[in-house]
Amino acid sequence: MNTYDGFKEKELNYINPVDIFCDWFEEAKTHEPNDPDAMALATVNDEDLPNVRMVLLKKIDHGFVFFSNQNSQKGIELNKNNNAAICFHWKSIRKQVRMKGVVSKIKPIEADDYFNTRPRGSRIGAIVSKQSSILRNPDQFAKEYSSYLSTMEGKEINRPAYWVGYRLVPNEIEFWLNSDYRLHQRLKFSFIDGIWTREYLYP
Repeated sequence: MNTYDGFKEKELNYINPVDIFCDWFEEAKTHEPNDPDAMALATVNDEDLPNVRMVLLKKIDHGFVFFSNQNSQKGIELNKNNNAAICFHWKSIRKQVRMKGVVSKIKPIEADDYFNTRPRGSRIGAIVSKQSSILRNPDQFAKEYSSYLSTMEGKEINRPAYWVGYRLVPNEIEFWLNSDYRLHQRLKFSFIDGIWTREYLYP
């Protein structure tokens, strides 16, 4: 039976589960062929129905930072209900991490700093796209992009106010290790009264 050894002693000695995540993330970067920073972000709409989509993790500090148009579906939903969940699944290393937490906008200067690192074409795309709005046909977006590109030739591309950064600060993090015969391992951390507690779960 080709089972995994389980969680490493170093990982179990961490007080903050974010440190475990960082170790796994670095491992994923060396094995995952595409977008190890891709994560599924789940929000809730006005009817209390979930919506999920893939976004990219851009920074880890005291939370997990991603960027989007605040007028998009996810932005509108987060503005009304800032509880959210994210999930990473790295098939190449057979590991998964799920988190729940509260989302808030990062400071504008932080968003400016990241926006300015993006390729010029990506910055223009973020400005031109009316994210989540109805598009008459694919050609419409391409034409609007080309038009804006022409008008901004030789000019600086600055971050629009509606393109913002979000930070999810987790209050629950669960780690999942794959193993044969469904003998997977799940380790859940919960942030209670300022302390991370942990417990194992049946797979």
